[in-house]
Amino acid sequence: MPLQSTLSGKKSSSVQAESTQWDGKTFEQLRQECLQKGVLFEDPDFPAADSSLFFSQTIPVQIQWKRPKEICENPKFIVGGADRTDICQGQLGDCWLLAAIASLTLKKDAMARVVPPDQDFDHNYAGIFHFQFWQHNKWLDVVVDDRLPTVRNRLIMLHSASNDEFWSALLEKAYAKLNGSYESLKGGSTMEAMEDFTGGVGEIYETKSAPENLFSIMKKALDRGSMMGCSIDLQFRGQTVKLIRVRNPWGQVEWNGAWSDNSREWDYIDKKEKDRILQNSLEDGEFWMEFEDFKKNYDKVEICNMTPDALDDDTKRHWAVSVFEGNWIRGSTAGGCRNYIDTFWTNPQFRLQLEDADDDDDDVCSVVIALMQKNRRKLRKEGLDLETIGFAVYEAPDDETQVEKDFFRYHPSKARSRTYINMREVSERFTLPPGKYLLVPTTYQPHQEADFIIRIFSEKKADMLFLAFDTDRSGKMSSYELRSALKAAGMQLNNQLLQLVGLRFADDTFNIDFDDYLTCIVRLENMFRVFQAMDKFKRGRVKMNMMQVN
Repeated sequence: MPLQSTLSGKKSSSVQAESTQWDGKTFEQLRQECLQKGVLFEDPDFPAADSSLFFSQTIPVQIQWKRPKEICENPKFIVGGADRTDICQGQLGDCWLLAAIASLTLKKDAMARVVPPDQDFDHNYAGIFHFQFWQHNKWLDVVVDDRLPTVRNRLIMLHSASNDEFWSALLEKAYAKLNGSYESLKGGSTMEAMEDFTGGVGEIYETKSAPENLFSIMKKALDRGSMMGCSIDLQFRGQTVKLIRVRNPWGQVEWNGAWSDNSREWDYIDKKEKDRILQNSLEDGEFWMEFEDFKKNYDKVEICNMTPDALDDDTKRHWAVSVFEGNWIRGSTAGGCRNYIDTFWTNPQFRLQLEDADDDDDDVCSVVIALMQKNRRKLRKEGLDLETIGFAVYEAPDDETQVEKDFFRYHPSKARSRTYINMREVSERFTLPPGKYLLVPTTYQPHQEADFIIRIFSEKKADMLFLAFDTDRSGKMSSYELRSALKAAGMQLNNQLLQLVGLRFADDTFNIDFDDYLTCIVRLENMFRVFQAMDKFKRGRVKMNMMQVN
């Protein structure tokens, strides 16, 4: 059953994170137990074993799991403050994660949430550390022991440039645990990790085909505290120049064209303005570029829009955010994309009402719609990978019930995801007139199962209403059509019961033959009759012993 929530505006640091340990014990409980027993923590949920490293290959070298105190004489959690220079890539193909961690160090409030600072190798050291990540609309607290994979006494995964600093290596281990193994971190996008570090919603723009108002989008994102490069308008020879400040998280390599640190363009700028903008710039990996040069030299712009609970109170503007959770279930709600018209309308449907136009535009509402499939990295061990997903938005009819097949046959979408793609999240920004809309999230092929979460970011509050799952009556009995058939027979079942009935009576192709349908009807009628007889006070619930259940 889909769940809805709306962000309350509380600071994320005040929201209690949930423990992920199998026994539900918190970091503090586990640390105190170890201190009282005089032992170092060994995590049973993520053991120092090959299974925590890889699930699809053998390890060609001898791995030794060592604690920091076995690697160096005086280990530190953080040395001189965490910054982007603390990060060096190891043997894993997770540079996307490194870039996100480097960006995280620039957002101190978010950094303190993900990497709680009250832990070290001196006071109350018990071989246990913890980190916090956002997953599917909640914060999780992930504990790890400090045994790290090494070869010849050197860390082989992410590590700090300093031999005695270990926060980044332990952060990677906690993120690997969250996703099932180190191998599960192979391949990904920086935005994926940024969302897990902040709870934000990502947008990606192709610079070569970017919308004309991309610079405006980036400036608005800056006003809302989004994680991205800074931008500024600058007067140059009587004209306004659009500049972008870019930071290379690894430092050293910088742009050397127009508006680079020592370029002649700065000679035409007022000295005070130049000093303010350059701020005594050094070879630190940070530089300015004209917006057109930026678009020519970079392929993508990634914006991580922050939720209200992750922002400071003095942030200029906050997004309004609504969240829904749901699932695609084979034979019930996994209808596939619009190409499969007979089942498309059985997908979950959400009504979205946009009432107030943007502050700077009386005619349209800006909205970011993000569809995320859940737990897919963790499911890699089971041979399941990302599904191909997308969504469509329609102008909603006045009828508040589930929209049926004929509506989608004759009405085009008003907006949709640019493509169906096998990424964890698909997000798009739209400008729509105020009104009522219908949002339909889908997998590309029908019958593909996955859990999902939908997040709606809007400049003004958007109201959502989830529409219960209904199914089609096209003359051919299928598990998708079961609801309508039962309703016609006078039986109204909720989603959970319908799914169970479908699983019990449908065959491998999700069809139900006439005999099985009659058997289903007879059994349900008998269940209704017995229940109603036992429910003497009409409360909708009864008590039964084992004999009565049978």
